[in-house]
This record gives sequence, structure tokens and C-alpha cells, in this order.
Amino acid sequence: MKQTDNNVRFLFVSLSVLLLLSLTGCWSSHEIEEQSLGIGVAFDKGKKSNIEKELNEQEEGKDLITSTYQLITPQVASSTTKQAGPQKKSYVNVSETGNSVLQMARELSLRSEQPITGHHMKVIVIGEDLARSFNLEQLLDQVFRDNDIRPSCIVLFSKGRASNTLETKAAGEIPAFRLVGIVDNAYRTTRILPPMSLNKLDGKIKSESSFLLQNVISVNGEVKFAGAAIIKGKTNKMTGFLNEEELEGVTWITGKGKGGLVKSFDKETGQLIVYDIESMKSSIKPRVKGNNISFDVNIESEGRLSENWVVSGNPFKNEFLKKAEKASEKEVKRLVRNVVEKMQKEYRVDVAGFGNRLRIEHPRVWKKVKKDWDQTFSEIPINYHVKLTIKDYGTSGSAKK
Repeated sequence: MKQTDNNVRFLFVSLSVLLLLSLTGCWSSHEIEEQSLGIGVAFDKGKKSNIEKELNEQEEGKDLITSTYQLITPQVASSTTKQAGPQKKSYVNVSETGNSVLQMARELSLRSEQPITGHHMKVIVIGEDLARSFNLEQLLDQVFRDNDIRPSCIVLFSKGRASNTLETKAAGEIPAFRLVGIVDNAYRTTRILPPMSLNKLDGKIKSESSFLLQNVISVNGEVKFAGAAIIKGKTNKMTGFLNEEELEGVTWITGKGKGGLVKSFDKETGQLIVYDIESMKSSIKPRVKGNNISFDVNIESEGRLSENWVVSGNPFKNEFLKKAEKASEKEVKRLVRNVVEKMQKEYRVDVAGFGNRLRIEHPRVWKKVKKDWDQTFSEIPINYHVKLTIKDYGTSGSAKK
């Protein structure tokens, strides 16, 4: 028995030693102090930096791209915490111009001893001029292939120079984090699209369907989400733009809003009524009769009466609540009708998912029309049905009868 126990101990010790020998540890690791963490990148039409002009560098080809990388380095982080002041930045922006996205990233190694890493990349912003002239599949090919950049990284569009969205005048604020934070505010408004991650964007591009990219504008270091860019499926280039109201219409059609409000006006007094959205759902129902296709859009929402400028309106009375509901429904119908008209008549694109519903419910019909779907969609009749219900009106109001 004793001999058996000794054999077991010897075997256990031997296995432990072998396992220790096989452990490599972090042999391929790099110290955090030696890294520059890339947290954002902006792509714009080519514009050479001062140092590139000084070197008089000439790239082959005329279609140049300027990549602006937002970096956080240990030196920046430590100095920011030690020194306070309105001019102190918590980030560094570095730009490179060329015709290869990968080469531009590698060029940074000629300007700093700290190589850039993309593991923490949060946002990619694409400028308008670039999106109009470049195919997004080609532009982002290297990004899609890069194992360093996570598929959850979100993609935005910018009217104007995308690099401007990675600037701020607020001390301690990091622009890339600010953009991601605004995306998270979708529960407060119908003017923010669901986040478009690299993973989702790759699927949209491969499907050849038209889609929207959230637009962000920047002025003097301040930014605002304002409307969306229309990316045409056939070309994967920007073909148009939806303003903030039109983006609201798309949100109502898709039913993907998490919150927001509807401003309408009382029919009799012309005074303001504000409906606060608590829930929203929508269904797109395709109708097929022979060669004729049509759609019914059924929108439902529950919310609360959050602001009422109608002095004579008593929110405790069902009669007034019904009037408020009808006024809000009329406004939603207007938003939906306007954006559908713009999609069908001006841009001839489907960016609200009508084709996808047809593909799901009538796959045989979809196979016949999918090749020229955007053109076909522009001639299809669409009917709207909107039902809003005020479930809550707060405690303010008159109890008089």
C-alpha cells in the first residue's frame, strides 16, 4: 500500500513538472507603457499633413486617403492626471495620407517609438467626400480583415471632415468615447440609429442592400448627431442624406426606437402638445397579388402626455386625451409619409427594410425583384396605420368638470 502511494506521488510530481515546462507565460506580451492605444480613426479625402509636405512625399495614384488616428498613450494619461488646465488634452491625434490603409497605420512607426494597437478601437468615422467617391467595401477591406480591431467597433458618417469629430475643447474629454456615449442615448430620442458595428456593416455590404449610417457634425470641437447618410447597395457609396426629421420617420417605420417624443399642435388652438414615447413597435406587411406588390405599415406606441400648452385642455378628461392622441398620430403619419416620399421619389432606395420583409414572407417573389429592388421599390404603394395611446399624463391638470 505504501509503495502504491509513493508511485502516485511520483507520478503527480512528474506531471506537475511537465505542465510547468509547457507553460509559456506571456511570451508575446508587450508592456502597456510601450503601447499607443488606438481608440478612434477618421477617414477623409486625402490632405497631406505638414510633415508630409515637408518631406515632399509623392504617393502613387491620385485617390489619396487621410487617416486620422486618435491615440491614448501612457504619457498622455499620466500627464493629464498630474496637470490640470483648459488646454490639456487626454488624447493625441496623428494623421497620415496615402492610398493604403495598412501602410498609413504602419507609417506611424516612423514617427513614434510606441506602435499603435487596435484592440481598443471604439469608433470609425467616414467623411462625406470620401464616402461619395470610394466604395465602402474597398475602403474598409483592411479593417474588416484586421484581427486587432473588434467587430463591435461602431461606424459613423460625417458631413464635412471626419477628423473634426475627433477634436474637442473640453479638458479631459476624449472625443472617441464621447461619440460612443452619444450612440447610447438612443433611449432618449428617435433621431439616433441603432449602432452600426463593423460586423453589421460587413453584412449590409455583402447583401448589396441600401442602408443608413448615422451622421455626426462637428463645429469648433462640439459635435451633434444630425440625420443619416444613405449608402446605396449597388455601389456602396453615399448617394444622399436624410435630415433629423426624416430619420425620425425611418425610426417609426422600423419600430426600433427606444424612446423620444412627438411634437404636435392642437387643431383648435394651435398650441403645443408633446407625446413622450414609452414603447414603440411596427410591422411591415407585404401584399402580393399577381405581379402587384404593396405594403402596409402598422405602427403602435404607448406613451405619456409630458407637455401641454393648451390652457383649456383638461388632461384628466378622456375627450382631451383622444384629441392629443389624434394630433400626435397625425404628426407621426407626416414624418413617415415624408421620408417614404424621399426614399421613393428623390433617391430611389429602400433603407427601411421593406425588401427584407418581402424576402422573408414571399421568397419566390423576392428572387424575381431583388436585382433591381431599389428601382422597383420606388413605384410600390405603401399604406400607413398609426395608433398612439396616452397611458399616463402626470399629476398636472384641472380636476374641474
